[in-house]
Amino acid sequence: MRPYEVIHRKRDGKHVPPEAVAELVAGYAAGRVPDYQMAAFCMAVFFRGMDDEELAALTGAMLHSGDVLDLSDVPGPKVDKHSTGGVGDKVSLALAPLAAACGLVVPMVSGRGLGHTGGTLDKLESIPGFRIHLEVPEFRRVLREVGACLIGQTDRIAPADRKLYALRDLTATVESIPLIAASIMSKKLAEGIDGLVLDVKVGSGAFMKTLAQADRLAGTLAAIGRRMGKRVSALVTSMDQPLGRAVGNALEVREAVEVLQGGGPPDLREVTVELVAEMLLLGGVAADRPGARARVEEAIADGRGLRRLCAIVEAQGGDPRAVADPTRLPAAARTVPVPAPRGGVVQAIDAEAVGLAAMALGAGRSRVEDAVDPAAGLVLQRKVGEAVEAGEPLAILHLGRSPLEPEEAVVRRVRDAYALGDGARTPEPLILQRLEGSET
Repeated sequence: MRPYEVIHRKRDGKHVPPEAVAELVAGYAAGRVPDYQMAAFCMAVFFRGMDDEELAALTGAMLHSGDVLDLSDVPGPKVDKHSTGGVGDKVSLALAPLAAACGLVVPMVSGRGLGHTGGTLDKLESIPGFRIHLEVPEFRRVLREVGACLIGQTDRIAPADRKLYALRDLTATVESIPLIAASIMSKKLAEGIDGLVLDVKVGSGAFMKTLAQADRLAGTLAAIGRRMGKRVSALVTSMDQPLGRAVGNALEVREAVEVLQGGGPPDLREVTVELVAEMLLLGGVAADRPGARARVEEAIADGRGLRRLCAIVEAQGGDPRAVADPTRLPAAARTVPVPAPRGGVVQAIDAEAVGLAAMALGAGRSRVEDAVDPAAGLVLQRKVGEAVEAGEPLAILHLGRSPLEPEEAVVRRVRDAYALGDGARTPEPLILQRLEGSET
C-alpha cells in the first residue's frame, strides 16, 4: 500500500492494515517516505486515533527499526520504570539502586529534560564524571556487576522514534496518545526487559492535565506491553505540585540521596517506595504489596540502596564521593529568597510555572541541543497545606551562571505560582489510580 493510500485511509477513519503501517514506518526510517507524508499521517492519527492492531504495528515497527537488546544472559528478572515526566521528578535516582538492592536487574534507558520537565540524564550528569553513553558490552557488564545501569538512548535504539519525534515536535502532533504510547514503548521494549512499571503523571506539571487523559494513556501503554508479552503495571500519580522540594539537577540528586539516607520529603519517598514495590511484584521477588513495601523500606534503613547508588555511579565513571558528600556536587554561587506577599496557607502551586522558572534560571532547556547549568534551580520552602508568614520565603532560587531571564522576573514567576489563602488545605492523594500488572 502506497503512503498516499495509508494517509487517505487514516484521514477517513478507516482501518489501516498492520503490514501497511509497518511498511510506512520502515520507509520513513530509510528515507523513502518524505517528511511531508509522515507529517500528514501523524496529523491524521492525531484526529482519528489508532485501533489496537494499528498501534501494535506502529510500536513494533519503531521497535524493530533498530537494535532490540537480548539480556537473557544477565541473571535475574529485568524490570524498568518509566515516568511520563513532571517537575521535581527525581524518583529514578533512588528507585534504580533500591530495586537492584532488592534483587532486580534494572536496565534503564532515560531521556533529557525538555521544557518545564526535568530529565534523568541531566541529573545524572551533575554527578562529576558520570557517563551516560555506554556501549552495549559495557552496559551488560554494569548490569551484571551492580544490577542497574542508567544510560541515554543510543543511535541504534528505536531510531525511527528519534526521527519521528523530531517531526512531531515541529508539526504540533506531540500530544497524540497513540503516538506518545508508541514512542515510549518502542524505546522501553528495546531494553530487553521482562516487566515495566509506568508512572503516568497528571496535573498542572504534567503533559496529561486531566485524570481522564492520564487513565487513557496508562491503559494504552499497558495494553501495548501486554500485547507484546511483557508484564506491565501502571500508577497514575499527581503532579499538581512539584514532587519533593528541589527542582534542578544537582539539587534533585541531593534530595534523592536524602531519600536513600532515610529522610527526604514524604511525598517523594512515598512515590519512590510505591513504584519500587510495584517493580518487585512484577519481577516476582515479592509475593504481595505489603511485603514488597517492607523490603524497600528495609533496603533504605540498612543503607543497601545508598551503597548500590554509589556502586552504580562508580561503575559508570562517576565520583561516588559526590553521593556520600553532596557538597562535592555543583552548587550555585548565589541564592535568592522568594518572599511571601502575605501570610496564609498554601492552597495550590502551579507546578508547570515552577518548572518554567527553574528553566529560566538555567536548569532546563527549550531545545534539545541547549546546555543546562547543573547547579541552577530552586528549593520550595512551602508546599500545599503549609502556612507561611508575610515576608517568609516561599522558595529559594539557586541562580545559574547564565539565566535566561532577569532575577526579578524569575522571583515574580515563582511568587505568582503560589496561591495563598486563609483556610486549611489538605494536599490531594499522590497515588490516584493503579492498573494491576499482568501478562497476556
